[in-house]
Amino acid sequence: MKIYRENESNYDLVKDKVIAVIGYGSQGDAQANMMKDSGLNVILGLRKGGKSWEKAMKDGFDVYPIQDATQKADIIQILIPDETQKQVYEKDIAPFLFEGKVLSFSHGFNISYKRIIPPDNVDVVMIAPKSPGPSERKVYLEGFGVPALLAVHQDYSGNAKQIALGMAKAMHFTRAGVIDLNSLEGSKKNIAPFDKETFTDLFGEQSVLCGGVAELIQAGFEVMVEAGYPPEMAYFEVSHELKLITDLIYQGGIEQMYQKVSNTAEYGGRTRGKKVIDRTVVKPIMREMLLDIESGKFANEWMDEANSGMKILSKMREDEGSNQLQQVGDILRKLFVR
Repeated sequence: MKIYRENESNYDLVKDKVIAVIGYGSQGDAQANMMKDSGLNVILGLRKGGKSWEKAMKDGFDVYPIQDATQKADIIQILIPDETQKQVYEKDIAPFLFEGKVLSFSHGFNISYKRIIPPDNVDVVMIAPKSPGPSERKVYLEGFGVPALLAVHQDYSGNAKQIALGMAKAMHFTRAGVIDLNSLEGSKKNIAPFDKETFTDLFGEQSVLCGGVAELIQAGFEVMVEAGYPPEMAYFEVSHELKLITDLIYQGGIEQMYQKVSNTAEYGGRTRGKKVIDRTVVKPIMREMLLDIESGKFANEWMDEANSGMKILSKMREDEGSNQLQQVGDILRKLFVR
């Protein structure tokens, strides 16, 4: 595994480039401001009249329609949602993606599933910070950075990796460390660098970080409330305190977490947790989820949902966004705002 640090990167290949950040959401806002604050020439490519347009102008950026930004830029950093990238790319980027330009991403979805197929005469790279945008910006302002992944899909110029590293350095990612996915090899050696990021990212979100954790919290809350315990107590025990536990895991791993909690909590967790998450049941389900990701089945399902107006997702947001766990949590969280 190759990890690039500060002394292995420089601004030489990006300091005189025009970088167009396409999108000004969570990642676009953070990345554009970090690169600008580090002295790079950053412009914004946005939908004229959209909410982000005025905000970006107030933040001091030169803002252009996406087509104009693409024409002006040497590097095009695409930071709009996965489900809209193909349409925007085909209409506003591809016709102006001239020879020698750099197409850059922070998530491999559209390259991995061949929704975007760049021409052969451009560099295609990825710098994927392992953090939400606001956290990246906060750590940057504190003088450090978050870890990131780097991948090269096409190296037309021969300098693609160094260009990506220059951008990563500007965002302070090299202060924490940038892992080169082109250097990583697992037992599946034929997986392309972009695919390594795409497949692992989707799997982590679905199985543990978003889907798995959310369902576990909801189930624990329902069991306690249905047994007659106050919803407020149930919320504290299965949701509120989760951050305290994940912070301990983040700092030193699962074993350090067990060292920091009481012996009673450790014994109960080690013996009963295996009953809740029975790996003989869960792992086959997870393997099927991973296969759906690798085969493109999930991507096709998600694009069908997005293209049909997100009716299923909207219904789930409506149902789950107003359930008792959310309502109780909304009340209690207001009590602890500093």
